[in-house]
Amino acid sequence: MPASTEPLSFAIFGQPITHSLSPRIHAAFARQSGIHLEYRAIEASAESFVVELARFASAGGRGANVTLPLKTLAARLCMSLGERARRADSVNTLVRAGAGWHGESTDGIGLVRDITARHQLDLRERRTLLLGAGGAARAAAFALIDAGIAELTIANRTPERADALADAIGTPERVHTRYWDDLGQWGAFDLVVNATSAGHGNRGLHLPRSLVGPRTLCYDLSYGKAAIGFLAWARSAGAQAALDGLGMLVEQAAEAFALWHGQRPDTEAVHAELRKYVPGDAED
Repeated sequence: MPASTEPLSFAIFGQPITHSLSPRIHAAFARQSGIHLEYRAIEASAESFVVELARFASAGGRGANVTLPLKTLAARLCMSLGERARRADSVNTLVRAGAGWHGESTDGIGLVRDITARHQLDLRERRTLLLGAGGAARAAAFALIDAGIAELTIANRTPERADALADAIGTPERVHTRYWDDLGQWGAFDLVVNATSAGHGNRGLHLPRSLVGPRTLCYDLSYGKAAIGFLAWARSAGAQAALDGLGMLVEQAAEAFALWHGQRPDTEAVHAELRKYVPGDAED
Protein backbone atom coordinates (compact mmCIF):
# COMPACT_ATOMS: atom_id res chain seq x y z
CA MET A 1 0.00 0.00 0.00
CA PRO A 2 1.52 3.39 -0.92
CA ALA A 3 2.34 5.83 1.87
CA SER A 4 -0.23 8.52 2.51
CA THR A 5 0.46 11.88 0.87
CA GLU A 6 -1.74 13.74 3.33
CA PRO A 7 0.22 16.48 5.13
CA LEU A 8 0.71 16.34 8.89
CA SER A 9 -1.67 18.81 10.51
CA PHE A 10 -0.51 21.57 12.89
CA ALA A 11 -1.94 24.93 13.92
CA ILE A 12 -1.64 27.98 16.11
CA PHE A 13 -4.58 29.15 18.24
CA GLY A 14 -5.07 32.66 19.59
CA GLN A 15 -6.99 35.91 19.42
CA PRO A 16 -6.10 37.96 17.47
CA ILE A 17 -4.23 35.53 15.22
CA THR A 18 -4.31 36.92 11.66
CA HIS A 19 -1.00 38.73 12.26
CA SER A 20 0.84 35.56 13.28
CA LEU A 21 4.07 34.70 11.47
CA SER A 22 4.06 31.15 12.85
CA PRO A 23 2.57 29.53 9.70
CA ARG A 24 5.32 31.10 7.59
CA ILE A 25 8.02 30.04 10.07
CA HIS A 26 6.91 26.42 10.23
CA ALA A 27 6.52 26.25 6.46
CA ALA A 28 10.16 27.36 6.16
CA PHE A 29 11.27 24.81 8.76
CA ALA A 30 9.37 22.08 6.91
CA ARG A 31 11.11 22.94 3.63
CA GLN A 32 14.48 22.69 5.37
CA SER A 33 13.61 19.32 6.85
CA GLY A 34 11.73 17.79 3.92
CA ILE A 35 8.60 17.31 6.05
CA HIS A 36 5.15 17.50 4.44
CA LEU A 37 2.93 19.46 6.79
CA GLU A 38 0.04 21.89 6.95
CA TYR A 39 0.24 24.63 9.60
CA ARG A 40 -2.62 27.09 9.86
CA ALA A 41 -3.84 29.86 12.14
CA ILE A 42 -7.12 29.28 14.00
CA GLU A 43 -8.93 32.16 15.71
CA ALA A 44 -9.99 31.12 19.20
CA SER A 45 -11.05 33.09 22.25
CA ALA A 46 -10.86 31.81 25.81
CA GLU A 47 -14.53 30.84 25.45
CA SER A 48 -14.19 28.99 22.14
CA PHE A 49 -10.75 27.40 22.56
CA VAL A 50 -11.92 24.10 24.05
CA VAL A 51 -14.33 23.49 21.17
CA GLU A 52 -11.86 24.61 18.49
CA LEU A 53 -9.07 22.46 19.90
CA ALA A 54 -11.34 19.41 20.08
CA ARG A 55 -12.42 19.97 16.46
CA PHE A 56 -8.77 20.23 15.41
CA ALA A 57 -7.89 17.01 17.24
CA SER A 58 -10.84 15.14 15.71
CA ALA A 59 -9.63 16.18 12.25
CA GLY A 60 -6.22 14.61 12.91
CA GLY A 61 -4.29 17.51 14.43
CA ARG A 62 -0.86 16.35 15.57
CA GLY A 63 0.38 19.42 17.43
CA ALA A 64 -0.36 23.06 18.03
CA ASN A 65 0.96 26.33 19.37
CA VAL A 66 -1.12 28.63 21.51
CA THR A 67 -0.70 32.35 22.06
CA LEU A 68 -2.67 35.21 23.66
CA PRO A 69 -4.89 34.76 25.60
CA LEU A 70 -4.78 30.96 25.88
CA LYS A 71 -1.49 29.84 27.44
CA THR A 72 -2.71 29.30 30.98
CA LEU A 73 -5.97 27.74 29.79
CA ALA A 74 -4.01 25.36 27.54
CA ALA A 75 -2.14 24.07 30.59
CA ARG A 76 -5.46 23.11 32.16
CA LEU A 77 -6.44 21.03 29.14
CA CYS A 78 -3.34 18.83 29.04
CA MET A 79 -3.09 15.26 30.30
CA SER A 80 0.59 15.84 31.07
CA LEU A 81 2.99 18.77 31.28
CA GLY A 82 6.70 19.20 30.70
CA GLU A 83 8.79 20.60 33.54
CA ARG A 84 8.96 24.15 32.15
CA ALA A 85 5.21 24.21 31.50
CA ARG A 86 4.45 22.85 34.96
CA ARG A 87 6.61 25.45 36.71
CA ALA A 88 5.28 28.35 34.68
CA ASP A 89 1.67 27.09 34.55
CA SER A 90 1.84 28.15 30.90
CA VAL A 91 1.70 26.11 27.69
CA ASN A 92 2.51 27.41 24.23
CA THR A 93 3.14 24.03 22.55
CA LEU A 94 0.78 21.05 22.43
CA VAL A 95 1.87 17.56 21.38
CA ARG A 96 -0.76 14.91 20.65
CA ALA A 97 -0.35 12.06 23.13
CA GLY A 98 -2.83 9.22 22.59
CA ALA A 99 -6.29 10.55 23.25
CA GLY A 100 -5.07 13.78 24.85
CA TRP A 101 -2.44 16.50 24.80
CA HIS A 102 1.00 16.88 26.33
CA GLY A 103 1.88 20.50 27.05
CA GLU A 104 5.28 22.19 26.83
CA SER A 105 6.52 25.75 27.24
CA THR A 106 9.17 26.85 24.75
CA ASP A 107 8.76 30.62 25.22
CA GLY A 108 11.36 31.01 27.95
CA ILE A 109 14.10 29.03 26.24
CA GLY A 110 13.35 30.94 23.02
CA LEU A 111 13.81 34.25 24.84
CA VAL A 112 17.12 33.24 26.40
CA ARG A 113 18.48 31.78 23.15
CA ASP A 114 17.65 34.95 21.24
CA ILE A 115 19.36 37.22 23.77
CA THR A 116 22.42 35.11 24.50
CA ALA A 117 23.04 33.19 21.26
CA ARG A 118 21.79 35.54 18.53
CA HIS A 119 22.61 38.89 20.15
CA GLN A 120 25.56 37.67 22.24
CA LEU A 121 24.38 39.50 25.38
CA ASP A 122 25.07 38.19 28.87
CA LEU A 123 22.05 37.82 31.17
CA ARG A 124 24.00 36.92 34.27
CA GLU A 125 23.72 39.23 37.29
CA ARG A 126 21.34 41.65 35.59
CA ARG A 127 18.86 43.50 37.79
CA THR A 128 15.66 42.80 35.87
CA LEU A 129 12.20 44.35 35.61
CA LEU A 130 9.40 42.22 34.14
CA LEU A 131 6.29 44.09 33.03
CA GLY A 132 3.27 41.76 33.01
CA ALA A 133 2.34 38.48 34.66
CA GLY A 134 0.44 36.51 32.02
CA GLY A 135 1.36 33.23 30.37
CA ALA A 136 4.34 34.51 28.38
CA ALA A 137 5.57 36.54 31.34
CA ARG A 138 5.48 33.46 33.56
CA ALA A 139 7.56 31.45 31.09
CA ALA A 140 10.03 34.33 30.75
CA ALA A 141 10.35 34.76 34.50
CA PHE A 142 11.42 31.18 35.18
CA ALA A 143 13.80 31.14 32.21
CA LEU A 144 15.48 34.39 33.27
CA ILE A 145 15.95 33.13 36.82
CA ASP A 146 17.47 29.93 35.45
CA ALA A 147 19.74 32.01 33.18
CA GLY A 148 21.32 33.67 36.21
CA ILE A 149 19.87 37.17 36.50
CA ALA A 150 20.68 38.81 39.82
CA GLU A 151 17.12 39.68 40.82
CA LEU A 152 13.66 39.96 39.30
CA THR A 153 11.11 42.68 39.99
CA ILE A 154 7.61 41.97 38.65
CA ALA A 155 5.03 44.69 38.00
CA ASN A 156 1.52 44.07 36.76
CA ARG A 157 -1.50 46.34 36.65
CA THR A 158 -3.31 43.68 38.68
CA PRO A 159 -0.82 43.31 41.57
CA GLU A 160 -2.31 40.03 42.77
CA ARG A 161 -1.13 38.32 39.57
CA ALA A 162 2.40 39.63 40.09
CA ASP A 163 2.35 38.35 43.68
CA ALA A 164 1.12 34.94 42.51
CA LEU A 165 3.96 34.66 40.00
CA ALA A 166 6.55 35.66 42.59
CA ASP A 167 5.14 33.06 45.00
CA ALA A 168 5.28 30.40 42.28
CA ILE A 169 8.96 31.11 41.62
CA GLY A 170 9.60 30.74 45.33
CA THR A 171 12.92 32.59 45.76
CA PRO A 172 11.97 35.71 47.77
CA GLU A 173 15.60 36.75 48.12
CA ARG A 174 15.77 37.25 44.32
CA VAL A 175 12.16 37.93 43.27
CA HIS A 176 10.11 40.96 44.29
CA THR A 177 6.89 42.67 43.26
CA ARG A 178 6.17 46.39 43.11
CA TYR A 179 3.11 48.50 42.38
CA TRP A 180 2.74 49.69 38.79
CA ASP A 181 2.07 53.28 39.86
CA ASP A 182 5.45 53.40 41.62
CA LEU A 183 7.50 52.57 38.52
CA GLY A 184 9.33 55.89 38.60
CA GLN A 185 10.70 55.26 42.09
CA TRP A 186 12.72 52.11 41.41
CA GLY A 187 15.76 53.49 39.61
CA ALA A 188 17.38 52.00 36.51
CA PHE A 189 17.41 48.29 35.67
CA ASP A 190 19.92 46.28 33.65
CA LEU A 191 17.11 44.46 31.80
CA VAL A 192 13.51 45.57 31.17
CA VAL A 193 11.21 42.97 29.62
CA ASN A 194 7.80 44.01 28.32
CA ALA A 195 5.48 41.01 28.53
CA THR A 196 2.23 43.00 28.52
CA SER A 197 -0.30 42.92 25.69
CA ALA A 198 -0.54 46.71 25.56
CA GLY A 199 0.98 46.97 22.10
CA HIS A 200 -1.61 44.61 20.64
CA GLY A 201 -4.42 46.92 21.68
CA ASN A 202 -2.68 50.16 20.65
CA ARG A 203 -2.41 51.12 24.31
CA GLY A 204 0.72 52.96 25.42
CA LEU A 205 2.61 51.96 28.56
CA HIS A 206 3.76 55.49 29.47
CA LEU A 207 6.88 54.25 31.22
CA PRO A 208 9.28 56.58 33.07
CA ARG A 209 12.68 57.10 31.47
CA SER A 210 14.32 56.59 34.86
CA LEU A 211 13.96 52.81 34.40
CA VAL A 212 16.70 52.92 31.76
CA GLY A 213 20.43 53.39 32.28
CA PRO A 214 23.34 53.27 29.81
CA ARG A 215 23.72 49.48 30.28
CA THR A 216 20.01 48.65 30.05
CA LEU A 217 18.76 45.99 27.64
CA CYS A 218 15.08 46.50 26.78
CA TYR A 219 13.23 43.53 25.28
CA ASP A 220 9.62 43.31 24.07
CA LEU A 221 8.18 39.81 23.79
CA SER A 222 6.00 41.10 20.95
CA TYR A 223 7.22 41.99 17.47
CA GLY A 224 6.16 44.18 14.57
CA LYS A 225 3.64 46.94 15.18
CA ALA A 226 2.89 45.67 18.70
CA ALA A 227 6.48 46.38 19.78
CA ILE A 228 6.99 49.77 18.12
CA GLY A 229 5.89 51.90 21.08
CA PHE A 230 8.03 50.12 23.67
CA LEU A 231 11.11 50.05 21.43
CA ALA A 232 10.74 53.76 20.65
CA TRP A 233 10.54 54.54 24.36
CA ALA A 234 13.62 52.40 25.07
CA ARG A 235 15.69 54.10 22.38
CA SER A 236 14.63 57.59 23.44
CA ALA A 237 15.55 56.76 27.04
CA GLY A 238 19.07 55.77 25.96
CA ALA A 239 18.96 51.97 26.32
CA GLN A 240 22.09 50.08 25.29
CA ALA A 241 19.91 47.71 23.23
CA ALA A 242 16.23 47.66 22.25
CA LEU A 243 15.11 44.28 20.95
CA ASP A 244 11.76 42.95 19.80
CA GLY A 245 10.51 39.38 20.15
CA LEU A 246 10.93 38.24 16.54
CA GLY A 247 14.02 36.24 17.43
CA MET A 248 12.25 34.73 20.41
CA LEU A 249 9.34 33.78 18.16
CA VAL A 250 11.62 31.95 15.74
CA GLU A 251 13.59 30.22 18.51
CA GLN A 252 10.53 29.03 20.42
CA ALA A 253 9.06 27.79 17.12
CA ALA A 254 12.23 25.78 16.49
CA GLU A 255 11.90 24.17 19.91
CA ALA A 256 8.27 23.26 19.17
CA PHE A 257 9.26 21.89 15.76
CA ALA A 258 11.87 19.68 17.43
CA LEU A 259 9.27 18.34 19.86
CA TRP A 260 6.96 17.41 16.97
CA HIS A 261 9.47 16.11 14.45
CA GLY A 262 12.58 15.09 16.38
CA GLN A 263 14.91 17.57 14.67
CA ARG A 264 15.71 21.21 15.37
CA PRO A 265 15.81 23.39 12.26
CA ASP A 266 18.29 26.15 11.49
CA THR A 267 16.82 29.45 12.66
CA GLU A 268 19.21 32.05 11.26
CA ALA A 269 18.03 32.01 7.65
CA VAL A 270 14.37 32.13 8.70
CA HIS A 271 15.00 34.99 11.13
CA ALA A 272 16.92 36.96 8.49
CA GLU A 273 14.15 36.52 5.95
CA LEU A 274 11.44 37.70 8.36
CA ARG A 275 13.55 40.65 9.49
CA LYS A 276 13.42 42.07 5.97
CA TYR A 277 9.88 43.31 6.56
CA VAL A 278 9.43 43.33 10.36
CA PRO A 279 10.61 46.58 12.07
CA GLY A 280 14.02 45.81 13.51
CA ASP A 281 16.11 45.78 16.65
CA ALA A 282 18.64 48.43 17.66
CA GLU A 283 21.88 47.94 19.54
CA ASP A 284 24.62 50.45 20.34
